[in-house]
Amino acid sequence: MLMNNNEYIDIINSVKAEIKSAQYKAALSVNHELIMLYYNIGKIINEHKAWGNKFIDNLAADIKLEFPNVKGYSVRNLKYMAKFAETYPDEQFVQQVVAQIPWGQNIVLLDKVNDDTIRRWYVEKTLENGWTRNVLVHQIESDLYTRQALAKKVSNFENRLPSPQSEIAAQTMKDPYVFDFIPFREDMVERDIENALVKDVTKLLLELGTGFAFLGNQYHINVGGDDFYIDLLFYNLNLRAYVVIELKTGDFKPEYAGQLNFYLSAVDGILKKEQDNPSIGLLLCKNKNDLVAEYALKDMSKPIGVSEYKITSDLPDSLINQLPSVEDIQKRIKYDT
Repeated sequence: MLMNNNEYIDIINSVKAEIKSAQYKAALSVNHELIMLYYNIGKIINEHKAWGNKFIDNLAADIKLEFPNVKGYSVRNLKYMAKFAETYPDEQFVQQVVAQIPWGQNIVLLDKVNDDTIRRWYVEKTLENGWTRNVLVHQIESDLYTRQALAKKVSNFENRLPSPQSEIAAQTMKDPYVFDFIPFREDMVERDIENALVKDVTKLLLELGTGFAFLGNQYHINVGGDDFYIDLLFYNLNLRAYVVIELKTGDFKPEYAGQLNFYLSAVDGILKKEQDNPSIGLLLCKNKNDLVAEYALKDMSKPIGVSEYKITSDLPDSLINQLPSVEDIQKRIKYDT
């Protein structure tokens, strides 16, 4: 019996998907066992703290003698294991959540986050979004927790979107958004910022969050023979909705919300399919008066959020540390003269 070519391709794709799924589950299982091993070793070390620092030194040396080809049991890593076990006294939380993320990400959280509540939030977000170690470092250093979990978000999502889409949309928002990858200039206009965002769209997508797919900038739509251009257009896979972003270099003005409301109506009428949820608008301004923004959105028919954005003009710490201080320069000038 001759097999239909399309049927065969479907079978191959199905088998490939099963293999990838099994590999992923196996990797998760191995990681889980490793993290729990480190956790249990950490508990043992903490039970014998009274033996002093030499205890960890001797333990590292003896493990190396017994398992010469096994890595991961240096003095430094054993100390991390002890800190890990001390940081998470709730073993059930470690089993169900913390053990699902790699050891490298756990070390980052131990080093960079001191508050238990904030650390748990980053643990869950790392698991939810599959953040790599570098991405997690970036999110912590850009203070994502404050900008997303604690931010006073101005939107009408609750009144314009059904649940749970309204909750997902609200959780997606940040205030402010940090575009620290844009070269800063005092005279920048909207188009300059937009072009810089598109130039490094990978970093833009990272800042926007999980699920965003970039569709274009200055996206052309024609309404009744008139041409209009949307600053940035995205589709969010989690929201199953188009997301329209408009950029403004000055303070928020109520008329901006009206313009964005029109764009959303046009996108819903022209691009939105039956399976899509209502399109969502995000207005990014350099500054905003929360009360003015709340009043402006109150009677808008479309779901809109308003946030500020920041473009960092400061030098990174790594570069600052390499530069001489003012005092050093003054001393050198005095010495040379």
